[in-house]
Amino acid sequence: MPAMLADLEKLVLCESFSADHAAVARSAEVVGALGTTLLGTAPETIAIDGVTHLRWIFGTPRVLLVGHHDTVWPMGSLRNHPWSVSDGIARGPGVLDMKAGLVQMLHALASLPSPDGVCVLVSGDEEIGSATSRELVEEAARACRAAFVLEASADEQGALKTARKGTSRYEVVVHGRGAHAGLEPQKGVNAAVEAAHQVLSIAGLEASSDADDGPHSVLGLATITPTLLSAGSARNTVPALARVSVDVRVPTAAAQDRVDELMRGLTARTPGARLEVLGGRQRPPMTPESSAELFALASRLATDSGQEPLRGIAVGGASDGNYTAAVGCPTLDGLGAVGAGAHADSEYVEVARMVPRARLLARLIEHTAR
Repeated sequence: MPAMLADLEKLVLCESFSADHAAVARSAEVVGALGTTLLGTAPETIAIDGVTHLRWIFGTPRVLLVGHHDTVWPMGSLRNHPWSVSDGIARGPGVLDMKAGLVQMLHALASLPSPDGVCVLVSGDEEIGSATSRELVEEAARACRAAFVLEASADEQGALKTARKGTSRYEVVVHGRGAHAGLEPQKGVNAAVEAAHQVLSIAGLEASSDADDGPHSVLGLATITPTLLSAGSARNTVPALARVSVDVRVPTAAAQDRVDELMRGLTARTPGARLEVLGGRQRPPMTPESSAELFALASRLATDSGQEPLRGIAVGGASDGNYTAAVGCPTLDGLGAVGAGAHADSEYVEVARMVPRARLLARLIEHTAR
């Protein structure tokens, strides 16, 4: 445990905000150095469009270990959220999501007699959609019989993530016509007013999105949520442009297709306004079937080693596990650290749970990499 905590401190102290490519590159160096020390082999460093990813391949891969070293925390967050360990709780930006998971993954692999048959992929842009790493993840998953994702547990009790909703992202751009708000507002087409209509329309799409999708899975209904909203250029000008961002979470591929159809079918309500719908599908759903066998194996191994019984939970958040499952690789997610508060000021990790989780992962690798 002391060694794992020392390694976790190194990773947390190297801030790695996804949008800062230089910071992500520095973080890759720190993660790579840690892996080199523990595994005896330096990683392949892969830079795509300025984003730095790491990959270790040992022999012919049969098992894929998936993680990411970027975080949602802006540079300088350590000033207000310093690294600390007190009363068995570790804190710091990215400690749960997912730097502790990386430490557990590397120590688990290092504890085995040989890492043969394992591919380790640590991406640098998971938090912003894995745009540059998706192909790497999918390529590796296609060649493997199992993927273990070291994202944090689903809850404070350590539940694994056995299903995830798929995600889509849209931006509705409203084109209006500017005019002086005092002298001739009637000559304008108010994009802000039209955006208000679209927010209400989008918020009302949820029921329609699930109407033709049959019985709902454990993942529940699709959610279609307007989030960011902007309009206008000056206080005394009729807005000529407005933008509405939309977050979509879907339980099935059919629901994802249905939402896409509904979003692209939006029509303007204000005379003279024009809509442009950008974006679309991102991560496909990770269904319960993709994790069932691996979860059963993990449950048996946990029981055999005297650990508490495992639970599996379906969650709305997405990860690279969505990609590995979608290409047909059995996937078990949420094997990383136990804690709570990911992406929030309260983010923390239960230190005492790190070693048992690493041991469980090691046993899973042993049983699936043969």
